[in-house]
Parts: sequence; C-alpha cells; structure tokens
Amino acid sequence: MPSTLRPLYPWTLALFYSSTLVPFALRAARSAATPAIAKLQDSSPSWKNATMPKTKSLLRLLLPLFVCCASVRAQTTRPEAEQKLAHDIYKEFVEIQSGFTTGATTPVAEAAAVRLRAAGFPESDIFLGGANAKKGNLVVRYHGTGALKPILLLAHIDVVEAKREDWSMDPFQLIERDGYFYGRGTGDDKAQAAVWIANLIQYKKEGFKPDRDIIVALTADEEGGGPYNGVAWLLKNHRDLIEAEFALNEGGWGESLDGKRISNDLQVSEKYVINFRLEVRNKGGHSSMPVADNAIYRLAAALQHLANFGFPLKTNEVTAAYFQQMAKIETGPMKKDLADAAKASQEAMQRLAASSPAWNATLRTTCVATLLEGGHAMNALPQLAAATVNCRVLPEDSVEYVQSTLQKVVADDQVSVELLGEPTPGPASAMRPDVLAAASHATEALWPGVLVVPIMVMGATDGRELRIAGIPTYGIQGFFFDRNDIRFHGRDERIGVQSFYEGQAFLYELVKMLSKATPAGQRGAQRN
Repeated sequence: MPSTLRPLYPWTLALFYSSTLVPFALRAARSAATPAIAKLQDSSPSWKNATMPKTKSLLRLLLPLFVCCASVRAQTTRPEAEQKLAHDIYKEFVEIQSGFTTGATTPVAEAAAVRLRAAGFPESDIFLGGANAKKGNLVVRYHGTGALKPILLLAHIDVVEAKREDWSMDPFQLIERDGYFYGRGTGDDKAQAAVWIANLIQYKKEGFKPDRDIIVALTADEEGGGPYNGVAWLLKNHRDLIEAEFALNEGGWGESLDGKRISNDLQVSEKYVINFRLEVRNKGGHSSMPVADNAIYRLAAALQHLANFGFPLKTNEVTAAYFQQMAKIETGPMKKDLADAAKASQEAMQRLAASSPAWNATLRTTCVATLLEGGHAMNALPQLAAATVNCRVLPEDSVEYVQSTLQKVVADDQVSVELLGEPTPGPASAMRPDVLAAASHATEALWPGVLVVPIMVMGATDGRELRIAGIPTYGIQGFFFDRNDIRFHGRDERIGVQSFYEGQAFLYELVKMLSKATPAGQRGAQRN
C-alpha cells in the first residue's frame, strides 16, 4: 500500500480510489476503447453508422467503471449491519422517557447493558449505579494492551422534558421522515450514546486490539444537574471506573448551511455561569407622596448602566484558533476581520461583536438581566426592587473579577450585588496534537475540504466537571446540523438520517486512531 494511504485506512483508501484510481481507470478505459473506436470508424463511413452491438459492447466496458466510481465515492458510512445495530440501539434509547422529572435514566443504562452482555462483554466489565434508583449510569470497559492510559467516551442519557401537545408528533418515538430522525434526544445526546455502544460492540466483534482501554460512560442528569448528575456522582463515588487520560464528549458538532458542510467543530472549553441578584431596599411610603429615592428608579438606572456596558473584548488560545480557522472558511467581507481578530485586533473584534451575537459572546464575558421583581402594592412606593443578572463567563475570568466589575458598573452603593450559588470555572482542555490530528484526518477522509475548528461553547456540558477533575475533555461528534435550524431542547428535535450514519463512521475511525500508540499521521494499514 502506498505510504500516503496509511494514516486512515480504510477511509483514505476510498479517497485514493475516488481521486486517483478511478480517474486512472477511466483514462485506461478510454485508451482501451481507442482501437475499438478506430475499428468502427474503419468499417463504417461514420461513427453514427456504427452497429448497436458494438456500441453496447463499449458501454458494457465503461459502465462498471462509472459504477465503481459512484460506489467508492459514496462510502461515508459503516456497513449495513453496523448501521442497523446503531439504529436499533438509538431507537430503543429515544423511546425510553428519561426526562429529569417525568422519566428515568436507569432503563436506558440497563438497555445498554443487555446489548453489551449479548455481545460478550463480561459482567465484571459492566457497572450500573447512580445517585438513586431512577438516576442510573452505565460504565463499560473494553480492555486494551495497557500501553496507553484509557480514553473515556461520554454521553448523557437524560433529556430535556417534551410535551406531546407541543410537538407535531410523539416526542418519545423515533420517527424517520423526509430524511430526518425525529424525537427527543435525537440530537442531544442519545445519538452519541447509541453510537458509542454500537461501535464498542463492533470493535469487540472485530477483535480490535487497542493500546489503551476504551471506557464508555452513559450518564444521568446532565440536563437536570443537581445532586443526581451522573458525572459528578461517578467522580465522587467511583472515580476509578472513569479515570482516563482524556475524554470525548458532546459539545462540538458539524456545522452546515443550506446543505453545505462548513466545519466540524471541536469543543475544548466552555463558558461557566454566574448568577447575581441586584437589589435595592428603602422605606417606601404612600404613592401620593413620591420621593426622589425610589427603589425601582434606582434599580432601573443600575440596569441601564449594565445595558450600556460591555466587558473587554479578547481572545484566548481556543477562540483565537477558532477565528483563525473561520478565516480560512469565510469568503465574504468578514474574512479579514476574522483573521485579524485571531491576532487580537481590537478594531476587528469590535466589528465582529457588532455583527453577530454569537461572535460577541465568544469574544467577551456577558451579563444580562433576566428576571425582575419589585413593589408590593399599586398605591405604595416600592420597598424592594430586584433583578436577576445571568452572566456567561469566559473561563479565564474569575468570579471575583466579574462581581467587582458589576459593582463598578452599577456605581451605586444602594444597589447590592449578591452572588447566587457557588459557581466554579472550568479550565480549557489543552490543544492536544493527537486529538487535533486524528479529528482532522478523519474529517478530511469523510468530508474532503471540511476543516476541524476548535470552539468554546457558550452553553454548558459535563465536560466542565471532568476538566475540573483533571480529565481533559473534547466535544466532537461528526453529526452535522444546519446552523440556522438546531433544535436541541426545542420542538420537533431532529438529526439528518445520513448525518447520523456518517457520524457513526466518523466516531468509529476517530476512536480507533486515538486508541493506538502510533500517531494517526504515521500509522500504517492497521486493522487490529
């Protein structure tokens, strides 16, 4: 095998066939056909008088080559039997109600365990347990040689609540329609959970020999949080089961627009949440005798100061890499600003922040008022006015920094700024060369020209818990969603059918590459 094919067998092999061997075969076919064409021309006044049998013979010669070309280029999914297994597990998971209040994760974990036992995984390698009987988690280990520390494959199996009356279909049935799978959790996060289990079963079936243990953890209450969060519970009670060199998780997905794939995002960090209560109290009085010191007016002035304020624009290692990659993708007028923002140009960052709420949130900590309360009667001066302010904070900004900044912005010692809860920032995961290289190789093999783009998500995942515990975590899935139609947590949640099966193939190859000691860019055609 040519050395250029070795890093990604068998996916680069398909690319090699489609980009090299197929054109070569077509050229060879044309060369082989030349004598036949010449013979036809010699035996007839013109090509149009050539006999039909001879024309059919030439078509029979060329047709298999075109069929070969089409079939090779279409190989972006796993074999049909593997697709069926992933589909069946996916369907089973989606159709188990595992919402925070109306369902339970334990039946999902148990269903996965049944599949694993049937595939030959010993009971000693399967763990079931959780914070209570309804909040079960599953951890399974596929043993490697031990040359490398384990890799953890994480997915949560709880979902956001869904009401039948809000949907155009039953949210707890996996429904295939118009090229999409519909159902609660189809995108967040039961697709990845099903693929982890299906691919692990396939590795065992193949006799794949990784250089590290592969651990799959399907966990409870990522959406609900609180004392039942599966990752937090496992870290506290059974850390040995999920101890790993690094983890793969949700949080990064493929981004597309109008059917065109734009980027395969790799999440390496996330903002964290801080909530504050801004509060004003005074003695109040009768509304017929207003005074200047009105609690509502004072709070309104403080909130207006907040509305007019923006935290400093800046990049970190992750967001600078993001803008650098996006500059390679963008073809419009923002291309230069994206490149300059990666170099910390304040002018470029200001233009980007003004052009897009998402880019604004990527470039700075944000704080926004989300709830209001005040007054106690229509005919009384307010004794209390309060607002909840929700902040989404860059990982490098501390709680103390944000709180002190808000106090300066409010600029009124009669407005208290009270911290709610005990927020803890999570560090970014280091930009591991092996993870980036493997993700890039697998992406290029399946979707030539699509770049892997490191991102910091504005939402929250269980990756934060793992990073705080010292396990670097990378969000990547290979499931592509239209950037203007992402339905996580919403009505009629869905994922493309083809996208699901391509994501299965992507994660199959990615985990294999990351489970071998030889770097992805240097590995030969290793099947086991």
